Parts: sequence; C-alpha cells; structure tokens
Amino acid sequence: MKSLRGFVLAVVLVSSVGQATEAEPMPPHVTFTLKSELLKEQRRINVYLPPGYAEAKNTRYPVLYMPDGGEQEDFPHVATTIDTAIRAGEMRPLILVGIENTERRRDMTGPTQVDSDREIAPRVGGSRAFRNFIGDELMPQVRRRYRVTQETAIIGESLAGLFVVESFFLQPGLFGTFIALSPSLWWNQEELVRSAGARLRSRPTPKGTLFLASAGDDVGPEVGRLAEALQANAPTGVRWKYEPRPELLHGNIYRSMEAKVLREAFAPEAAKTAP
Repeated sequence: MKSLRGFVLAVVLVSSVGQATEAEPMPPHVTFTLKSELLKEQRRINVYLPPGYAEAKNTRYPVLYMPDGGEQEDFPHVATTIDTAIRAGEMRPLILVGIENTERRRDMTGPTQVDSDREIAPRVGGSRAFRNFIGDELMPQVRRRYRVTQETAIIGESLAGLFVVESFFLQPGLFGTFIALSPSLWWNQEELVRSAGARLRSRPTPKGTLFLASAGDDVGPEVGRLAEALQANAPTGVRWKYEPRPELLHGNIYRSMEAKVLREAFAPEAAKTAP
C-alpha cells in the first residue's frame, strides 16, 4: 500500500494537469482580474460565454466553475469541448468560469496530519479559504457581470478533484453538481473517505449530484471505498455515480472523459429565460 501511494503521489506531482507546455487553441473568451481580500492576492479569471449570448439578452445560463482554469492550464480543452458540444446541440448552453492558479497545492488541499502530504508544497491546507473566495467573492462578481441562473457546477481532476469532493461534503450548497475525475482521496490518510458515511447521514437537507471517476493507475481503491460509503449512506436526495475507467491513465482521464461527463450533466433542454 505504501509503495502504491508513493506512485500515486509521484503521478500527481509530475502530472501535466494545469501545466500546458504551449498555447492550445480555444474559443473566444473574456478575462478579468479580481482582487481577493480573503486570499490577499489578485486572481485571474477566464470566462467562456456560449454562442448567441450577446444577442439573447433575456436568457440566463447555468455556470460551470473550474479550478486549474488558466489559459495555460485546463481551460482551453474544457472550453473547446463545451463550445463544440453546444454548437452540435449535444449540451445546454452554459457559462464556463476558469480560475487560474497561483498556489495550486495550497488551494486544493485541506488540513492534513500526514508529514509526507505536507512535503508536496511550501504551503498546503488552504482549501477552506479558496472555497470562501469562490462563494463570497467570485460568485457574486459572476452574478453581477453575467446573466446566470441559480444552477451551478464544478469540475476538477487530481488535487482539484479532491477539492471538488471536499466541497461536496463540507459545503454542499455551494454547487448543485460536483464532478471529480481521479480525485486525490489519499490526502490525510483518506479522511474524506473515512468520514463520508457520517457526513452523509448528518446532512439536514440532502441534495446535489456527485460524479466520480478513476483511472487505472491512480486512486481506484480509494474512490471505490467512497462509492461504497455512498451506496450505504447517501440520502435519496443525493444523486451520485462512480465510473471506474481502468483503461485510462491519470494523465489522460480529464480529456478522455470531459465530453461524456459534461454532456450528461448538462443534457439539452430549453434555456432558462430571465423574468
């Protein structure tokens, strides 16, 4: 087990997620910066608007938030996938909000009691502050700038997937749909997995959708144990799905699955109209 966990950690550290080596083509988008009082830094935000947004002035759209959302990170391929699917009529139009990283391993991880976890970066354990930034600073800014509905979702892979799962348990009302691809659930000796049953049973108003997937070379056992906890304890208001993909790798699961997962999460229907 120790050697397997070491291998998974090595994969996370050398993963190309969020580390594109050259510019990728991407659909037209807008960029703004937001000075965060909570994080004490300026954050760069990339926003994809669906085809026809400017003309459909009475139409509102759901919002998909993504960590690793810089132009040199995962924003280009996710935005391209979404734009292609919308234009093909395979997906509802939506707004994509990409959050560019500053200190990725700080923002995506919660507290840990494991010494080797703390070695992955100078600072870790900042996920609560990052989540507060999203909910208290970024989301209000997005609502002011764009025509949005109340429907929200978040997608992330690896450590960003860990952040997605942690958000599902610790602040379930922040998003309606949580998509976690190969989430790094080994963090803090699988604390999120170990506490999942109790957290699910204690939810006062259970709701939300959680999608989980794992590749063949990473966190299959951990995600499988989380799926078992969901099977045993998830309230009826919580919808969830686990899709193991042993033929995929940690390095390609995001690009391999994003089209399918997003088409399912935002299946076509009439766009919502502003009152």
